[in-house]
Amino acid sequence: MRNLAVAGALLVCFASTVQAQSLNFEQAAYITCREAHAMQPDARIALAISLAEHSARARGVALPDDERGGRLALLVRGGCTLAPDAYLFTVIDRAILAEKDKLPKRQ
Repeated sequence: MRNLAVAGALLVCFASTVQAQSLNFEQAAYITCREAHAMQPDARIALAISLAEHSARARGVALPDDERGGRLALLVRGGCTLAPDAYLFTVIDRAILAEKDKLPKRQ
């Protein structure tokens, strides 16, 4: 029985990874924090970065690789912890909006 549960969990993770790699923005925007958390780490990170880039472009800012980017990540993590059924894109976009004045302008 335990092997069946492990196999099921692996199948869900594999499906999530394949899904994340083939999503367009309209599909990715409706992934909840809970669904993203169930993904493999690499797929989840790729999805979050893609959504963050989309939001940053719309807000006219760039995503920095320094501690400001780390603060954004912590805001997203906190938002998803508080509201796991929220859409990941919404949490990311609100984090970028909250930090917009501290982020470099898009060139």
